[in-house]
Amino acid sequence: MRAGLESLVKKLPYSVEPMEAWQRPDGYWLATSPAYPASPGWSEHEQNEVAALRARERDLAATIVTHAFWNEVAAPERSDARSQLRRALGNEDGGVQEAA
Repeated sequence: MRAGLESLVKKLPYSVEPMEAWQRPDGYWLATSPAYPASPGWSEHEQNEVAALRARERDLAATIVTHAFWNEVAAPERSDARSQLRRALGNEDGGVQEAA
């Protein structure tokens, strides 16, 4: 889920709305390029696709956090238990496997 969303956003223009090219002022603290090309913005389809993936991600997160299983884990131990679960599901590239 998250990998698909990240991949999609990386392919899209940096600005959701159409934007003219611009240059960051001198002395700005970021170490990235000071010049930004014009952005055509995102199409309505692209905006809807990102919104749907973000909504799905929120729904899945809420389902996981509010699952009845966590009531069986003592409150002070829940954070550590969730971290252990996340590490247990980690895959070889450092990401997290998605539940089916």
